Amino acid sequence: MRMLARNRRFVTQTLGAALTLAAAAGLAAAQQAGAAPADRPAMRNAPAEAIPAARLVAEPASLALRAGQTVPFRVRAFDANGREIANPFVQVRASNRGVRFADTTVTATAAGRYEATAMALGANGAPISITIPITVTWPALTRLEIAGTAGPLYAGLTQAQKLNGWHADGSERTGLTASWRSSDPRVATVNRFGDVTALAAGTVTVTAEAEGVKATRTYTIGTNPVARIEIGIAESQIRTGDVLHLKATARRANGQVVADAPITWSYTYVPDDSIAPAGLPGGAGIVQFDRFAANYPGRYTLLAQSGGAYAQWAVQVNPRDVRQRIQVTGRGNINATHTSDLWPWTGKNGRDYVLVGTWGGDGYALVFDITDMDNIVKTDSVRVDARTINDVTVSPDGRYGVLSREGASNRVNGVVILDLADPAHPKVASTFDQELTGGVHNMFATNDYLFAISGGAKYVIIDVRDIYKPKYVSEYRHPNARIHDLWVRDGIAYSAQGGVGVVVVDVGNGRYGGSIENPKLITTYRVNSGHEIFPYFQQKTGRTYLFIGDEEMSRRGRTWEGTQYSLAGPDGKPPRNGIAQTSGGYTHIVDFTDPMHPIPVGRYHLEDYGSHDIIVEDDILYQAYYDGGVRVVDVSGELLGNIYDQNREIAVFKPYDPDAYTPNAPFVMNAMPWKGRVLFTDFNSGLWAAKLLPKPVVQ
Repeated sequence: MRMLARNRRFVTQTLGAALTLAAAAGLAAAQQAGAAPADRPAMRNAPAEAIPAARLVAEPASLALRAGQTVPFRVRAFDANGREIANPFVQVRASNRGVRFADTTVTATAAGRYEATAMALGANGAPISITIPITVTWPALTRLEIAGTAGPLYAGLTQAQKLNGWHADGSERTGLTASWRSSDPRVATVNRFGDVTALAAGTVTVTAEAEGVKATRTYTIGTNPVARIEIGIAESQIRTGDVLHLKATARRANGQVVADAPITWSYTYVPDDSIAPAGLPGGAGIVQFDRFAANYPGRYTLLAQSGGAYAQWAVQVNPRDVRQRIQVTGRGNINATHTSDLWPWTGKNGRDYVLVGTWGGDGYALVFDITDMDNIVKTDSVRVDARTINDVTVSPDGRYGVLSREGASNRVNGVVILDLADPAHPKVASTFDQELTGGVHNMFATNDYLFAISGGAKYVIIDVRDIYKPKYVSEYRHPNARIHDLWVRDGIAYSAQGGVGVVVVDVGNGRYGGSIENPKLITTYRVNSGHEIFPYFQQKTGRTYLFIGDEEMSRRGRTWEGTQYSLAGPDGKPPRNGIAQTSGGYTHIVDFTDPMHPIPVGRYHLEDYGSHDIIVEDDILYQAYYDGGVRVVDVSGELLGNIYDQNREIAVFKPYDPDAYTPNAPFVMNAMPWKGRVLFTDFNSGLWAAKLLPKPVVQ
């Protein structure tokens, strides 16, 4: 199996859920309310001599601001003697993405009542905290616009409308509620959601009003010419998760095609014998973007309708049946510290190796020989000046490796480049820290260039053709965003950036005017995630899918809020035999074939766990799902809906280990396919190798 993966990593909390106010990097302080190591982009590596705080004071003590407004904000810390602590290590976490904290400011993005918690290291390693109430109001609405489907509206049809609103500064209002009315209810009516139902031929004006601002849209309604509908679907039998394209033709009584007639689709569902009658599932299928996918097996009748004309088509949906057993074949136990990322490669000597980072492990990276994945052998270790090596990577040609650094003793972090001429025993070739002093959390390596994320603010592109003399080439910083993850494919950099979502940049593709020396923005895509990203080209369909991971360490507000995990003990280091950490969030799936018109087609969502690193190879998703384990998922064909509901999971393994740093607490950081096996790292128990067993042949 050819390995197409790249480095993956343990990540910082989404902007707006956990951002730091620290002026300098690092805190190994505990988080009381379900936080995990990733929750502190600039605070997780405090110097051991950090002064414990006895009291925190927020200035101001409460916040009242408008959406779109940024105001000054800080938290002061005082010791037990009442003296103010200079440059305190303080973290502020908001209860909602409606507010975002930066070093000395807070920005509101959506109206509501929220609260933030400021935390610092107190006496005996216990955290102290204060709560900051936050009230955000909307600015005055200045403009409304009604958007409807293009084309005519015929009597007997209903058309949805969308109401858009803007403030004076050009920012868009979300969640608008308006009053609607029709100028002539005999011609058309409009409900409180803005749906217009045409009743008779004529002209009608629909008006929406919100906060004293009005918008209108006029419709000319014609007599419905549609007499019958012909369905053009060929398939009568599919599997759960398979996507049908919904095709139908509206015709007049004389058979002439009515090309502009809108057709709506729905379905009825009868479960098969594998679904208990007393437990019929909700959301049995999904109709969206003129496509249909079934979540559960059974008989579906697809209904096409245009006014009084309708037609139907029956489809039998069978179970997907892709499950395989997974079996552990080897271990690289790491239980004296936490484990972060991994990266496998084939060395110049023809043998296979994997580089593994440590989290809070005093700068150690480990090298294992994985040529025989039934017998994994540690060959060496490399130590650098860092508290955490969150990310590791190796160039595609196996010429060099890289360790990211966070929490260096002199606070000058950057990256350490390794010479892999002797792959079993790497040696340091050089260090590079130009524009990287804020800590490097994630990287991406090509044969000639290294992309390194600098303190969550930007990514720096480094020329590594001579690994002993790396050179700064260029950088890209997106405004009002915090970058966390990066993947480069075909000269295009896809990055996950909190506060924005996906940022796509031409870094050498050339089609969009960019180059490695002069990166140029292609587009952005807003999604409520700014952490993990993986672009995947699906050969069979010719589509490009973006898999985008949430990674939410706090489960606050969910029905199960987690384990109240605390990262640090009295000595400021992660405690042995502690409490298992928990997570939330899921993986978004976006059809990015046309980057200017992306379509959010699906997701991989398990409610009680949170997604982390993502790799897709040969139509299989290898998903590190934190406390949900490593999950291997079929993502073949077009995708639509929640693929977890569609029996697409091939295998799941949760690495329980009684001798782990935190015993029996699975927390999978990274998973990659490698030569027919699955390699993954667990935060508490180190390196694992597994294989999928062949499906038994049914006679």
